[in-house]
Amino acid sequence: VQLQASGGGAVTTGGSLNLSCEASKVVFGNYAMGWFRQAPGKQREFVGAISRDGSSTYLTVWVKDRFTISRDNAENTLRLRMNNLNPEDTAVYYCAAKLTPHIGNRFFTEREYDFWGQGTLVTVSS
Repeated sequence: VQLQASGGGAVTTGGSLNLSCEASKVVFGNYAMGWFRQAPGKQREFVGAISRDGSSTYLTVWVKDRFTISRDNAENTLRLRMNNLNPEDTAVYYCAAKLTPHIGNRFFTEREYDFWGQGTLVTVSS
């Protein structure tokens, strides 16, 4: 499984970015997916998760009103739409994949995921 995250960049407060994570060498629909982020000097933290078929999603409370997680299984792509960004969102964002037989399940901790992308940097300045 290979995961390639992209779409990061530098924006100012209130800006938006669209992150993508393209999977290869995998039947994408067999994997639940997640986004995590790691801010400078901090531990990696969970951002959001989506089930295999995209019917079930979850975003943490500090982003749920600003971010949207989605996936396109036909394009083997996971997405994270980020609106109204603030400096606290500055981090390297990672996508992760979890092989699961359960179509509707989501996963919330790092240790549950099997594969990780390389990360894409998001920088938000005030």
